[in-house]
Amino acid sequence: MKHTSLFVLLIATSLGLAGCNKAKPPEEVQSEVAKATSEAAANDAKADAATKETEAKAMEDLAKAKADAQTEAVDKSIGAVADAAVTEAEGQTKIALAKCEALAGDAQKQCKDEAKAHLETVKDRAKAAKDPKAP
Repeated sequence: MKHTSLFVLLIATSLGLAGCNKAKPPEEVQSEVAKATSEAAANDAKADAATKETEAKAMEDLAKAKADAQTEAVDKSIGAVADAAVTEAEGQTKIALAKCEALAGDAQKQCKDEAKAHLETVKDRAKAAKDPKAP
C-alpha cells in the first residue's frame, strides 16, 4: 500500500509539473521570437556603432600621437642644428679674436666688437630656432 500511495503521489506530481510547461500558441511564440530578434538586431546595431566610434577615436588618437612624435623629432633636430651652429660660431669667434690681436687701437676694438656681435647674433638665432614661441 505504501508503494501504491507513493506511486500515485509521484504520478500526480508529474502531471502537475507537466501542466506548468504547456506549449504556447504559435502566434504568441512567433511574436516573442520577432520581438527578441528585433531587440537583438537593435543591440547589434548599437554595438557596431560603438565599435566604429571607438575605432575612429583610436585612429584620431594614433594620428595625433604620430604628429606629436614627428613634431618632437623635428624640434630635437632643429635644436641640435642650432647648438652645432653656436658651437661653430664660438670657435670662429675665438679665431677672429686671436686675429684681432694683430691689430692696434680702434681697429682691434672694432674687430673684437664685430666678432662678439656675430657670436651674439648666432646665439640669438639659435635660441629663436629652438623656441619659436619666445619673443
